[in-house]
Amino acid sequence: MCGIVAVMAKGSVNQTLYDALTVLQHRGQDAAGIVTCQGGRLFLRKDNGMVRDVFHTRHMMRLHGHYGIGHVRYPTAGSSSSAEAQPFYVNSPYGITLAHNGNLTNTEVLAGEMFRADLRHINTDSDSEVLLNVLAHELQELGKFSLNEHDIFSAVSAVHRRVRGAYAVVAMITGYGILGFRDPCGIRPVIFGEKETEQGTREYIIASESVAITALGFRVIRDLLPGEAVFIDVHGHLSTRQCARDTVYSPCIFEHVYFARPDSIMDSISVYKARMRMGDKLAQHILRRWSGHDIDVVIPIPDTSRTAALQLASTLNVKYREGFMKNRYIGRTFIMPGQSQRRKSVRQKLNPIDLEFQGKNVLLVDDSIVRGTTCREIIQMARDAGARKVYFASAAPAVRFPNVYGIDMPARSELIADGRSEEEIGRLIGADGLIFQQLDDLIASSREGNPQITQFDCSVFDGKYVTGDIDERYLERLQQLRQDSAKQRRKMTLDVGSMGDELMVELHNGS
Repeated sequence: MCGIVAVMAKGSVNQTLYDALTVLQHRGQDAAGIVTCQGGRLFLRKDNGMVRDVFHTRHMMRLHGHYGIGHVRYPTAGSSSSAEAQPFYVNSPYGITLAHNGNLTNTEVLAGEMFRADLRHINTDSDSEVLLNVLAHELQELGKFSLNEHDIFSAVSAVHRRVRGAYAVVAMITGYGILGFRDPCGIRPVIFGEKETEQGTREYIIASESVAITALGFRVIRDLLPGEAVFIDVHGHLSTRQCARDTVYSPCIFEHVYFARPDSIMDSISVYKARMRMGDKLAQHILRRWSGHDIDVVIPIPDTSRTAALQLASTLNVKYREGFMKNRYIGRTFIMPGQSQRRKSVRQKLNPIDLEFQGKNVLLVDDSIVRGTTCREIIQMARDAGARKVYFASAAPAVRFPNVYGIDMPARSELIADGRSEEEIGRLIGADGLIFQQLDDLIASSREGNPQITQFDCSVFDGKYVTGDIDERYLERLQQLRQDSAKQRRKMTLDVGSMGDELMVELHNGS
């Protein structure tokens, strides 16, 4: 999962891009990058790390220009190489930079086509670089010295015909403007907005979430529709066009469960309201299943489950309490490679308030259960703090299938729900009782905000992949790539390669 932003303004955009990326930091803490354009020259800064660590004053002063794009990333294949930090750049044609959120499902096929037919070299393992080169090739195929918006939309249409999977994209074409487009299923989110300056001119922003627009003083125009593109030229003229056929509105429901900020509006759905409805429906499910429950207190696992837990407690007419204090300087354990690192991080990240647990029957509420590592540790922490009984509720259904659309979930064999019943999972995590949200209730919670959306991508829960191109062979290969052991091997290879590069530099400098 990643965060993307593009800005077209009359003055310098470096600070606006930086501020937008800090608002989108929850979407990726592995790497960050910004590229701007002034007078036909590009100015790029990107590296591993949080936004505040990648960009210092000296870097910001070099990011000249009145339009640009930015990106925050966590790796969807377990890699943390700075070579895969975005945006990516290709010089021909025109000079194009691109940042991408999502995951292409036909990357290998496209990479082969790039080499054999398009005569383009791919330098990293990132599907975003492949996507950039597909766009560059389609623009080059136009054979035009000068571009207009119709040419750009034509190239995007050609991209849709070649590319499969999930992709929300911002790109910058040097000397022409900024471009945003979304896959034909609308799996990954992208939205755009505007602001009127004191001089009466308009400035524009494209971003992953509405909060990155409103927090910077822009007004939301709307979400991009599936398959739609928006282009803003260097003079501030905005154009949109539907560039794909056979679109099916299928946004990722896991955005509402976990990834998006609660103050965001996605596809006209309030994430906050959707999570409130999740809590209400989960409470109703508990009342049906555990009509004579003995729950004394509801305690959320910070932070994403807080909204659902508060509404759940209200519906159950049970006390709501904050039982865990969170260290905000520890990264998301969902993202961290390796079970031992995740276990250690959970203990460092959360500290129980013993008084809220002692002698009580506690219902812990989390947004979801993936590997089970986090909830197992937290349940034990609750017992150590003096809880008499510890129940556990998930605001989402059991995660039984891998995600192929840009969320770095573990291999299927590492999902705690793989091949197990609710009761078996409950015993494994050490809960006195476990309950999951029903999928129909989860869908209803989101769909109530926008009845025009008839389906969501719920593949991690039901194994139905909306792009229609995922088979067992693909999933088996994904299993091999995503196992923790495979990620550790790739990390060791990257570390050794980096050591070699540093040694080469030292030898060169010493000669």
